[in-house]
Amino acid sequence: MSPFYYRPGEHVVLRRVWQERVYRVTTLTVVQDTQDWIVLYLGPGYPLKAAKSPLQAADQQALEPELRDCRWGGGIEHLLMLIRPGASHAIYAMKDKEFHLTGWYINLQAPLVRTDFGFDTTDYLLDVTLPTDRSVWTWKDEEEFELAVAGGVIKEEMASGIRKEGELAAKQLQEFPASFVDRWRQWRPPQEWTVPELPRWA
Repeated sequence: MSPFYYRPGEHVVLRRVWQERVYRVTTLTVVQDTQDWIVLYLGPGYPLKAAKSPLQAADQQALEPELRDCRWGGGIEHLLMLIRPGASHAIYAMKDKEFHLTGWYINLQAPLVRTDFGFDTTDYLLDVTLPTDRSVWTWKDEEEFELAVAGGVIKEEMASGIRKEGELAAKQLQEFPASFVDRWRQWRPPQEWTVPELPRWA
């Protein structure tokens, strides 16, 4: 059966899930949803619910994540998530209030799973950051990741795959043509787009 696709401008929900525990619920607006790219937008005031990642907890049985209401905003006002279907990472184009690109971020995560309301994934803690010119890349949150590995929450074999994914994704981003980078550098949301609402069940 062919996958269904969300329409540009449609509101969706991205959930982060670990072993059936939902620990983050984010509202997003669809920019593009095709067989090649899923592009999602997160803007100022977008509501979300968040709890501490269960991957950071040594005692998984005792963990009872409490989702807290909050809204997106701060240093990164506008965020574009660029995701290839099936990829174990997402590329974030980060922008300030004036929509100037401030940097690139690679979020290492489980491949997106489509749902009736958006997508599910799992965030793997380890990330990669790059400046606007993509000249160099560095790991982010290595300590949190290594603690999860040392505690057995993330198995070493899985951790090795996550690291390799990060290295490959960073190299691919550095090699993307200028036309691809410029498209998302210049992108702005249409003025008629509205801030989504969290569904009642969230």
